[in-house]
Amino acid sequence: MERYTIHCEPRSETGKGHARSLRRSGYIPAVLYRAGRSTPIKVRREEMVKFINSTMGEQVMISLRFADGGEKLALLKDYQVDPVKGQLLHTDFYEVSLKEKVRVTISIVLKGEPEGVKKEGGVLQQVLTELEVECLPDKIPPHIEIDVSGLKAGESIHVSDIQVPEGVRITEDPEEVVATVTTPTEEAVTEEEVEEEMAEPEVVKKGKKEEAPPEEG
Repeated sequence: MERYTIHCEPRSETGKGHARSLRRSGYIPAVLYRAGRSTPIKVRREEMVKFINSTMGEQVMISLRFADGGEKLALLKDYQVDPVKGQLLHTDFYEVSLKEKVRVTISIVLKGEPEGVKKEGGVLQQVLTELEVECLPDKIPPHIEIDVSGLKAGESIHVSDIQVPEGVRITEDPEEVVATVTTPTEEAVTEEEVEEEMAEPEVVKKGKKEEAPPEEG
């Protein structure tokens, strides 16, 4: 599995004020999780943005390299982006061991144009875009490719049809549909259902407005 190096430093201070100060100096506040523990760290914004943009949608092993020479293997758990400015605000990692299996979610990429689309006028629908798998960290596939070129109208590909590399186990329901090619008749029925739903009056539910979670430092 590909490995990417990101330089980081520990941080002792937390809170919104400290997080803003870090961002002004070119860093991003981050947290490294491991077995119920969390360690506050900081990483260079430039490095982190480059990593996210170059590995979008793929699982890549990260070597978090500390200034004192220490190094920890990790995977990107999550990241937060400013909804208005689009700037990276915070990242979360979880530390892994090459000897311990992990469960991760990887993207599903469909390849090819189905027979049912080219010759029968059907429409390809991807029902499942991600797949949870279990394996050792260095066995994690960046993504899963599925060839749908042989799919005819009315046919589907299920989780049980997916071939994964040796050492990788799919944890999803084998009967779950990944992709299907609808027939022209099914498409017509779907359009009628949509029109009927649009004709119905909208029901407005009253309740407390969901509050945004506080920013992590």
